[in-house]
Amino acid sequence: MLLKPVIENVMKKLIVAAVCAVSLLGPVRGQDVSEDDALFLRSIYDKALTESACYDHLTYLSEVIGGRLAGSPQAAAAVEYTRQIMEEIGMDSVWLQPCMVPHWVRGAAEEARIVNSSKMGTVELSVTALGNSVGTDPGGLTAEVVEVKSLDEVDRLGENLRGKIVFFNRPMDPRHVRTFHAYGGAVDQRGSGPARAARYGAVAAIVRSMTPGIDDIPHTGVTIYEEGGAKIPAVAVSTHDAEILSTVLSEEPVRVYLKTDCKMLEPVLSYNVIGETRGSDYPEEIILVGGHLDSWDIGGGAHDDGAGCVHSLEVIRLFNLIGYRPKRTIRCVMFMNEENGLAGGVAYADSSNARGEYHLAAIESDAGGFSPRAFSLDGHEETIGGYARRAAEWLPLLEPYGITFTTGGSGADISPLKSQKGLLLGLRPDSQRYFDYHHTVVDRIEAVSKRELELGAAAMAAMVYLIDKYGLQAD
Repeated sequence: MLLKPVIENVMKKLIVAAVCAVSLLGPVRGQDVSEDDALFLRSIYDKALTESACYDHLTYLSEVIGGRLAGSPQAAAAVEYTRQIMEEIGMDSVWLQPCMVPHWVRGAAEEARIVNSSKMGTVELSVTALGNSVGTDPGGLTAEVVEVKSLDEVDRLGENLRGKIVFFNRPMDPRHVRTFHAYGGAVDQRGSGPARAARYGAVAAIVRSMTPGIDDIPHTGVTIYEEGGAKIPAVAVSTHDAEILSTVLSEEPVRVYLKTDCKMLEPVLSYNVIGETRGSDYPEEIILVGGHLDSWDIGGGAHDDGAGCVHSLEVIRLFNLIGYRPKRTIRCVMFMNEENGLAGGVAYADSSNARGEYHLAAIESDAGGFSPRAFSLDGHEETIGGYARRAAEWLPLLEPYGITFTTGGSGADISPLKSQKGLLLGLRPDSQRYFDYHHTVVDRIEAVSKRELELGAAAMAAMVYLIDKYGLQAD
């Protein structure tokens, strides 16, 4: 447990050193940053901004198919839709890769209210069940609420939580410029909080929504129960109502009525959707682009992660429009079940490893359809330093489009490929508005800028082109 942070810190230092050195001194291999490359990247952006199909594809995914939770009819429709797109684009091979996925259903609309407060009377609360949560009994439940700010506080209260509803109310830290860092600092209470509360006999959990804003929209997301442990109903509450609940609790004891109808059914068969264009010179070296096809059921999954899916589809489509035949195999993967299980990512890596494949690089887009700002670099500790130095040589070509490199994880679906020792990258758009929409009913096409979406597709295609043309061997 202590070794992992040390390794990650060393890797970050290697990446930062590589990027900073090249940024300050210029490209190590001047011949790589050529006029031809600059012109080709310009052609990618021109095509993306004038002939892109990604916004139309995203509109269909978000508004016609809608929320695509793994195991649902909508997820099955999305599998067939993206398979057809790959066929129409003209990829050399298209296939479905089976994977067993959890099948969780939300059921009837959730209910929650403060009951008979002496200060405010009965107050309705805007809540949504957390993914994989169990439901309440048909009549619901009513119990006293205890507010906490951390998992450690749950442990300190211990048996005092028996029979109570535990209210996790730690906000995302607004001081983080990168909002994903703020998310990472708060999301443990959603992922692990209900299970931790259940250890001590709590009857339910209410979790503050994962957004830095104050609004009336609850944000769902997965919660994970402990194997063999108790399972209690868990909901997210809007940040506005979290503030109300906390205020009332500071003045008097509060009882809340909660009713949910969700349940976990038996696992079902689903699929990753895969298409590729075979490389002309090095077909055994795979460059993967991908996003996760599933989304939460309450919205349209436009930013999370319809945008990443259409970004990835557009890479090969843009190459075909331009007439570029890659040297290496470009593989597009629509992963299934990232949101509440990661079955697709695990199935893909297991199959790839069993077949002895080698992914030279894998790029995942799973941070929304906003203006692209960077690629995060990740990989095996033995190779990441050299790969980062090589990639950093291309900064002069990418910087005119507002793209740089940063540290951090790449993407949940491609992370199991790290053992192949290729370069893992995550597309990093501007994150300031992402958590306004993340896991909500308002994650729909109207929240996506067509131009920003197209710029993301162009950035991914530009990165793939450079990796494909030059490889990743650094001096």
